[in-house]
Amino acid sequence: MMKYPYTEKKDTRSGFGAGLLEAGRRNSNVVALAADLKGSVKMDAFAKEFPDRFVQVGIAEANMISIAAGLTLSGKIPFTGTFAEFSTGRVYDQIRQSVAYSNKNVKIYAPHAGLTVGEDGATHQALEDMGMMKMMPNMTVIHPCDYNEAKNATLAVADYDGAVYLRCGRPEVPNFTPADKKFEIGKGEVLQDGSDITIIAIGHLVYPALEAADILAAKGISAEVVKISTLKPLDSECILRSVRKTGKVLTCEEHQIAGGLGESVASLLMRSHVPVPMDMLGVNDKFGQSGKPQELMDFYGLNTAGIVAKVERLNSLNKDK
Repeated sequence: MMKYPYTEKKDTRSGFGAGLLEAGRRNSNVVALAADLKGSVKMDAFAKEFPDRFVQVGIAEANMISIAAGLTLSGKIPFTGTFAEFSTGRVYDQIRQSVAYSNKNVKIYAPHAGLTVGEDGATHQALEDMGMMKMMPNMTVIHPCDYNEAKNATLAVADYDGAVYLRCGRPEVPNFTPADKKFEIGKGEVLQDGSDITIIAIGHLVYPALEAADILAAKGISAEVVKISTLKPLDSECILRSVRKTGKVLTCEEHQIAGGLGESVASLLMRSHVPVPMDMLGVNDKFGQSGKPQELMDFYGLNTAGIVAKVERLNSLNKDK
């Protein structure tokens, strides 16, 4: 039986919106800036309740980042909001110079990430964004797995002193984490114990990893599922403890394999001298395309069946733990 049943599906961008509103009620220094997409990025409730703390910048993403950096000089805690592709690729220089290099307390909120933007197509499907942001010094990178975690992560980000990239999604996904669970930046979590292989998942692929573990258990394969919601800083202790126990690892992400979670874990294992059979599930050096979100996830193999197939292959390798 599934250890984490859910009763509803909700989008993580709406979890951010609820968290931003609550953060704004808790702290008058929290402000928000949108690049002509207030409703899409779920800043509308915040803007309605705090109109004097909301700035509609318009289609001027680079200016939005620079304005946010300036607002921190007066003690404000700015959240910027536009699609993930525009939150990173269009404004990389502004983030590098005005936020990261200057070490400013800017929160770069980036919804509509990954393939699940769907019909908007490849130009809007940010699949390189976490890699771009994790390479930036002074930048924390967070990717929640469901509505509740997105809300709680937003509250944690508002309290955190430092630049943060907060990645969220557009589609409704299973909402299964506890509503009252405090989000700890930099902490991973073992959602299901196992002994044969470690499945490390982030974002929209966490719940499919749990579904895959159930299917694998029926086939006699004991999979440990580790949720990583902070890509940087990575919870090295949590990952190493699990992988040393199981002796095999699969990473799962809605992102390019190059520069994503998988490469972070592979680098950690190499530097920690933990050589184990490993595979990565993600987009392999391709752009996205237009289609319905689940159709795209299925096409690229980013689903429960894809996880099961990768695990079965890895588990077939004869290697001493």
